[in-house]
Amino acid sequence: MTEMLFYHLERRPLEDALPLLLEKSLERGWRCVVQCATPERRDALDAHLWTYSDASFLPHGTDAQPRPERQPILIALTEANPNAATVRFLVDGTDIADAAPYQRVVHMFDGRDDEQVASAREKWRRAKAEGHALTYWQQDENGRWVRKA
Repeated sequence: MTEMLFYHLERRPLEDALPLLLEKSLERGWRCVVQCATPERRDALDAHLWTYSDASFLPHGTDAQPRPERQPILIALTEANPNAATVRFLVDGTDIADAAPYQRVVHMFDGRDDEQVASAREKWRRAKAEGHALTYWQQDENGRWVRKA
């Protein structure tokens, strides 16, 4: 089964946490898709990943650009997987119907948004019932990830 990771954002926003997780994924040789809810969010993350650090570079593109299949990291609006990613990041409450094609599915949700928290809890229950391997990560007071379950 697919490994499901739940990242509960409380101290730092998605824009701080996501690039570090994408860097770790690329270091492991994984291709990634980041699924967003709106074109505005997709485009904002695209711009952010080019400028988030002077010391780092994340090769990426969006599903609105040509040749998405060539991107090691693809920021997308749909469940499609044109870059043959093995890791899928779901942000802003997005979801996928079938996790089977992925080694990992990473749910990142804003702990200050009651709707996203409720949605994440439901996704956890569903993934557990389906037999996926689950882990839950929460930010500590310094914004570092601590495994809670």
